[in-house]
This record gives sequence, C-alpha cells and structure tokens, in this order.
Amino acid sequence: MQHQRVLVLDFGGQYNQLIARRVRDLGVYCDLKPFEMTADQIRAYDPIGIIFTGGPNSVYDTDAPRIDSAVLRLGIPVLGICYGCQLIAHILGGKVEHAASSEYGRREFTLAKESRLFTDIPQKSICWMSHTDLVKELPAGFETLASTQSCPQAIFGNEEKKLYGVQFHPEVVHTEYGNRLLRNFLYRVCGARGDWTVQGFVSEQVEKIRQKVGDGKVLCAMSGGVDSAVAATLVHRAVGDRLTCVFVDHGLHRKNEPEEVLSVFRDGLGMDLIKVDAGELFLSALKGVSDPEQKRKIIGKLFIDVFEKEAKKIGAVDFLVQGTIYSDVVESGKGKSAVIKSHHNVGGLPSVVDFKEIIEPLRELFKDEVRRVGGELGLSDEIVWRQPCPGPALAIRIMGEVTEEKLAILRDADAIFREEIARAGLEKEIWQYFAVLTDSKTVGVQGDFRTYENVIALRAITSVDAMTADWARIPFEVLERVSNRITNEVGHANRVVYDITSKPPATIEWE
Repeated sequence: MQHQRVLVLDFGGQYNQLIARRVRDLGVYCDLKPFEMTADQIRAYDPIGIIFTGGPNSVYDTDAPRIDSAVLRLGIPVLGICYGCQLIAHILGGKVEHAASSEYGRREFTLAKESRLFTDIPQKSICWMSHTDLVKELPAGFETLASTQSCPQAIFGNEEKKLYGVQFHPEVVHTEYGNRLLRNFLYRVCGARGDWTVQGFVSEQVEKIRQKVGDGKVLCAMSGGVDSAVAATLVHRAVGDRLTCVFVDHGLHRKNEPEEVLSVFRDGLGMDLIKVDAGELFLSALKGVSDPEQKRKIIGKLFIDVFEKEAKKIGAVDFLVQGTIYSDVVESGKGKSAVIKSHHNVGGLPSVVDFKEIIEPLRELFKDEVRRVGGELGLSDEIVWRQPCPGPALAIRIMGEVTEEKLAILRDADAIFREEIARAGLEKEIWQYFAVLTDSKTVGVQGDFRTYENVIALRAITSVDAMTADWARIPFEVLERVSNRITNEVGHANRVVYDITSKPPATIEWE
C-alpha cells in the first residue's frame, strides 16, 4: 500500500529536518525536497499536504528563494512556517515588511478566530519566534487567526483553500502546542490516516529486500556504528546467510567495540561476519602524521584497500549494503538547508567491489527512526544507543600523532565519560558526547609527586540535526565524577576540561 505523503519544501532554515521529523513522529510519511520543485513535479508526487519551511532570506531580496505560484493553486493544503508564511503572503498579493523590532524567543500568542488548526489549543499559549520581517497586509481572502503583541499576523489563513501561514516555529519544543498545531494540520486539514509506523517500515523493508535479493549474495561493510548495524540486521532478517559482513578492525575503535560487534552480530545473531585485524597496518601508516585531514585520507584509503583485498576473497556479489540514512541524503544536496558534505557512508567501496546493485534500507529514515528500527529488530540499547563516531574513529579525537599509548589513554577516558553519562540517565538526552586527548600537557600533583601529563577534554552537545549544536548542560556533580575517575583511573592524565563552545563557531568534533 502506498503511504500518504506530505511534502516539506526546503527554503534553508535551520529547523527544516526537525519539521520533517515531527511529521514522521505524528504518523505521516514525508520528504524534504528543494523549494525549486515545480507545480507539475509536486502534482506527480501527489502529497496530501505541503509545508514551506523557514529560511534566512527576506522575500523582497532579489535572490530570495521563490516557488512556482501555481503550487498554491493545486488545491493541496499548504502550511507556511516563518519565511514560508511570508512567502505565501507575498506571492498572493499581501505585503511583507521589515519589522520595527525583531522578534526572537518566547512570545505569547492569542487566538483570534476558530480554525481547524486550533483544535485542543487554548486561547493563549507560548510560541517560539525568530524573525526580522513580518506580514503587514494579508492577501485577499485571508483572515488573521492569531497574533502576538508585536506580530499582528502570527497565524493567518484561508480556510476554504486550506492555505495557512504561521510566523513562529511550531516544530520546536519551546512552542507549547506546536506539535498539536502540526497534528491538526495533518489530520484535520490534510485528512491524514496516520499510516507511517516503524513496525510497518520493518515489515515492508524485509519483504522488499527478500524479493529483490532472491537467491543472490549480499555484502556489507560493517563499521560497528548504529547505521551499519541496523542496516545489516534488517538485511539479515530478510536473507539470512546470503549476507556476508566484513568488519575491518583498524585498531582505532573505542574500548571493547570490536569484541561487542563480534559478540552481538556473529555470536548472538548468527551472521556470517568476517573480522579483519588490521590495527598494526593502520598505526604504521599513521606514524608521524599530525594533520587531521591527512589522517582522514590515510585511513579512508587504507580502509578501502583492506576491504578490497577481503572482498576479492569473497568474489562477486549481487548486492552491496550501505547504511545511508535520510540526513546523509539531505546533506548531500537533496535539500537546500544542508549542502554540507558529500555523502560517503562507505566512501569509495562501490568502485572496488564487484556487485550489481546497492541496497540502502535506511535511506528514508532519520537517525532517531533508525534507532527505533534497531529496537524493533531486537537490538540492545548498547548497540542502538551507541554514540556516533566518525569514520576515522579515535584517530581524529587524538590531537597530533596517533600512537598505541595515546589510544589506550583515550579509550579509558572516553569509556569512563560514557559510563557516567549512562549512570546519570542522560544518555538519551544528549545528542553526542565523547572525550578528546589534547596535544597539551600540564603540571599536576598526584600523591606526593609533581606530574606533567595529558589534558583530557570532554565534549557533549545537544542538537536536532547536527547542523547546529549547543553544549550540553551536564550537572556539575556528573562532571565532577568523570573528572575524578579519569584523573584517578587513567594513566598519564592529570587534568580534565569541558568544552562549552557551540556550533557555530566550533564544529562538533575537534578535528
């Protein structure tokens, strides 16, 4: 059965992936697409509703993103958020102006009329504003539905045509009834059935993979991360022993990770999993190398070389599994907000493996949905909630040259940090957290002796999509326990610091 679909048109706002996730969480499948889609393309996509996202532009800028005005005449319900709200007004003949004073943060808004959008929403509630322009005059046929003290058109709409503009951001948690407003748009305006579920996704994908693979052979490069683990498990459920997984142990993994991968997937699930021990090879290639970009290139090339050698032993396969997820697709340019990196989930592998077709079973899912699928497949929290780790692993969390001694220090420090976060019950509240071995040494006093040892930095961030991030406000008592344990239990570490820099200006990783 074809799922009902909502189309989220991307105008470059920072919350765009969050909007898509909120729609999915409400039981409706959606795609985040570039705003350049034409009316004909949208008609062919056949959505039950369209959401215009926010964005950094002003509608009157010469290079501001626009849409085909025919989109608003398709008869499909439209909800414009922030810039999307202003764009609807501008296109249909309303007036958008630079606000006398910008509105940022929490504001109280008051409902002015009854609307299908407002079912179970009180007369007054808190919303989250972030704009410098506002709708000054409404297009013909539109009415004011809600306002704030300084924004007379906080929500406006044409109930007959099912076109609505919301100046604030209903998708963020700071808007009290934002999720309810989105739900009302989906179910009361668009007529959603709510036919998108993780359980249904698993059943559908297993059947699709089973039919596609048939009697074919499947190969997967397993990294040990969440995405490749869930992708491999999903394919294994569909095709069983026709799947072979190759795990390259490059010696740069976190503490006990290689052992966990073998225990869970080979011993527990019975996968045909080949472990390649290549730690000495990688460390030798990294000797004397300090530049982070050079480290990445060396590790990436060597990984491909090792995998290619192993793949040749296996021979030709019919399918190659990749753990591509939806944010990888969007970040590679599918949406306008996030043209940040070229997707390289298993960088370079297709050119060195003799195969016919790629299987990407998680391509439609965001990270949180991938975790839910992992849980549905019976994977433990230790696997499903495992912290993200970059491809080069600990090599780029060690400042300067990578050595076995430094790896041992960082593994122990990072393990302590993760243990204490879990002990405090914070592992599902913090987007990402890890330790970094800096290239600084400081004087310390341990016991009766002066020491001159390494500085460990802790990094923990909260985020929606990793495009922007804020440092996590970890309770001081938790940080204190982490610091005490690291300086007492980890050799050659005598100082712990906490990174309180947001992204931007910093990145999440240090290298």
